[in-house]
Amino acid sequence: MANQETEPTKMKILIVDDDKKLCRLVADYLEPMGYDVEAAHNGSEGLEMILMGDYHAVILDVMMPQMDGFEVLKRLRRESDIPVIMLTARGEETDRIVGLEMGADDYLPKTFSSRELLARLRAVTRRYSSSKRQAVSKDQVNQLVFEDLQIDPSARTAQLGEELLNLTPIEYDLLSSLAKSAGRVLSRDQLLDAVAGRSYDVFDRSVDVHISSLRRKLGEDPRNPRFIQTIRTAGYMFKVPKDQQS
Repeated sequence: MANQETEPTKMKILIVDDDKKLCRLVADYLEPMGYDVEAAHNGSEGLEMILMGDYHAVILDVMMPQMDGFEVLKRLRRESDIPVIMLTARGEETDRIVGLEMGADDYLPKTFSSRELLARLRAVTRRYSSSKRQAVSKDQVNQLVFEDLQIDPSARTAQLGEELLNLTPIEYDLLSSLAKSAGRVLSRDQLLDAVAGRSYDVFDRSVDVHISSLRRKLGEDPRNPRFIQTIRTAGYMFKVPKDQQS
């Protein structure tokens, strides 16, 4: 392994599979190549880890307890476009078609070789990174800019300094809604309206969870927030920087 080519940038990968031996084998192969590999052993745990973590790609098994890979993918695609490679022990064409139509980026039977997995993984992450860069470089006329935070409604992206934030669709919608109403308090009901009609599984108090995750990605100190301020009993407000206040 020491003589193998390594990735120039360390990438964080999650493998979701109830076969613990396979997870270990994949990790043992990818980690010397420069990847940081974590594992979940059922669909429910995997989905939670994906939505709460900052992964570059997911390797997702189809047949798992509690929640199969198709259901994980279906729920995941409501909130994230993270690259997903699906695995199946059967390798049937029907499974491949269903997975790809549901939003999987690639598909491998469990008879895959380690080198093939690596090649597929590099391909899907390269395509994903390229699409993100293209989104950032689009016309910025309609951007919302607050100091070093830039929000691009046309591309549905947010960038803090040089970092393109890895936001879920819900987090982006909440950030955009708050920023467009900067200086005004938005109640939880108003924020729920902002994400209504997008098939999101969101309810009143879950807004707080998504705001908490958004703040973490913005690097906020909850005690002294830079952008998103909690207004007790009322909701949230996006703070206008002093040099932008009229």
